[in-house]
Amino acid sequence: MAGQNHDCMPELSQPFRPDAVAAVLSMLVACAAVAVAWALARRARTPHPVLSLTWSLGGSVALGTALWASHGLAAMAWHTDFWATQGLLSVATSWALAVAMSSLGVIAASRIRPDGLGQAAGLVILVAGWGLVAWVGRAMPMVAADGAWPATLVAVAALLLLAPAYLAARLDEHLQTRASAMARKLRDANEELQHAVLHDGLTQLPNRRLMLERLQAITQRCDADGTQAALLFIDLDGFKPVNDLFGHGFGDAVLCEVSQRLLSMAREGDTVARLGGDEFAILLAGVGSAEVAQQLALRAVAAIQTPVQLAHREARLSASVGIAVYPGDGAADKLLAAADAAMYEAKRGGGGQAMCFASHMEAEARAQVEMQRDLRRAIEQPERGELSLHYQPKVSAQGGRVTGVEALLRWRHPEHGMVGPAVFVPVAERFGLIDRLGNWVIDEACQQIGAWQRQGLRLRVAVNLSMHQLRQPGLVERVRLMLVRHGVAPGSLMFEITESVAMDENDATGRVFDELAALGTELSIDDFGTGYSSLAYLRRLPSRQIKIDRSFVMDIDTCSDALAIVEAVIRLAHALGLAVVAEGVETEAQRDLLRQLQCDEFQGYLFARPVPGATVLRWSQGLDRPARLHFDTPAADAATAQPLAEAALLALQA
Repeated sequence: MAGQNHDCMPELSQPFRPDAVAAVLSMLVACAAVAVAWALARRARTPHPVLSLTWSLGGSVALGTALWASHGLAAMAWHTDFWATQGLLSVATSWALAVAMSSLGVIAASRIRPDGLGQAAGLVILVAGWGLVAWVGRAMPMVAADGAWPATLVAVAALLLLAPAYLAARLDEHLQTRASAMARKLRDANEELQHAVLHDGLTQLPNRRLMLERLQAITQRCDADGTQAALLFIDLDGFKPVNDLFGHGFGDAVLCEVSQRLLSMAREGDTVARLGGDEFAILLAGVGSAEVAQQLALRAVAAIQTPVQLAHREARLSASVGIAVYPGDGAADKLLAAADAAMYEAKRGGGGQAMCFASHMEAEARAQVEMQRDLRRAIEQPERGELSLHYQPKVSAQGGRVTGVEALLRWRHPEHGMVGPAVFVPVAERFGLIDRLGNWVIDEACQQIGAWQRQGLRLRVAVNLSMHQLRQPGLVERVRLMLVRHGVAPGSLMFEITESVAMDENDATGRVFDELAALGTELSIDDFGTGYSSLAYLRRLPSRQIKIDRSFVMDIDTCSDALAIVEAVIRLAHALGLAVVAEGVETEAQRDLLRQLQCDEFQGYLFARPVPGATVLRWSQGLDRPARLHFDTPAADAATAQPLAEAALLALQA
């Protein structure tokens, strides 16, 4: 170019050799700058914004200055004195550009993963920044001679080359953030699931499963170091009347309060667990003697006996506590039954006390263990035919026409014969079998409905549903699958819930009621009059009938108070559009009075006792049918029942 100053540049036509020392020194400075800047960039990953900015600026200045110096050394290697030939403004501008370009590399490197490919990418970005800054620095001498455009062109090219690397680093940071968030959510979900499996949903105490796992671990430790452990089995005295009187919502609050009191009196390292219902347990590690366990048990009784005051109501409870010590009172798998037997001994003695397991209780403890073993076998092996449902008819007050049946669970033990529900249901609750037992009852009832329908008999079957079952996750979906599997229309299945369960104002329970109604099943309130009812809540329930408790029906013809209560209940139910069923009708006098009070349906021994499903089918065919029962379904109902049932089943499957 004409008039170009070549004083600062070596003549290309003159042979020259670069200064090897300066060239090597230039490369060493550049490599050291990259290493230092990378270390500072990693420190910039701190979540503290001020520290992050400080480390980023420090890395940018360090890298820019070092690369700027490296450029000068490279120029000296080509026999060009960079600092001597450039003016102060040019040198300062070159340094500022070096720092600015280096900052992009430092910021990008600070935002990528500090290991693996991310680290390699960071080094590439920094090295690329060094090379491009060097080009910018080399372009500065052209500014004085040919104007700004060559340097500007190189600077723009540097930015265009660094921009994709910077954007890639930001994308890497975004993807890493999303991956970390997803991993955190998955970890939290797993922890919540694990907690739900091993803890009681109401009190958040360890449940039976976790308590038994800890019992196994503690007994193994006792075997290893020769120490003792103890198990306290706690059953609340007087909880059921409180629960029935004030409703399950108040009862749940009382259980939570009791759990907090037990936690407050337990020692560090002890396990306080809720076994189910109103039963708790405390697992004591490192117990010196049975007397120490008994002192702790008496403290638990005293804590529970303090009146509970919640929502302007007061509840007075007590507790019966059974104590079993390991290894003296049995092996680990027998310890719960031993403590349970001791608890029942305390309850038979009047409650409000603690008793240690003794040898004379061993027979009952063994019986409890054997019963739960046999019941578990009966549930797991239905082909043995030990469990069955019997059905008691409900009849219309006008004419005695059978309107439906109630399913009642029976267990025929292979050695002990018929075992009543009052005996084996508490065992199922105590040993964690009640959920599976309840599911079996619903499935068996659906199977029987389907079998009857194939024989031309259409009856609505009522099944009792406990609070424990209502709190099972996925109950509604399991019911739907059972109905579909057996080809049963939802309207053929009715769930009976006690009044105290129905009055539970828990949102989750209310949703289950609504979902069961939306499924098409019917809802009935059982034992009405024995609990605490909110008329406003009763009006919102998706129920179609209520059942008057047998305790009122049995006295209706001899007690004016019982008669007045029954009359009031019938009027109230009819005002709310509900049908009324009187259970426990055993005499004609009771039937006649209930008919005069316009009761809609009857159930009781006056009409029929609970019988197997095959007997109900024979009755419907006119074989050995009791005189007071009639199965004459109206013609209009018979003509429309089949297509309506099929339509409901198709909707359920959809």
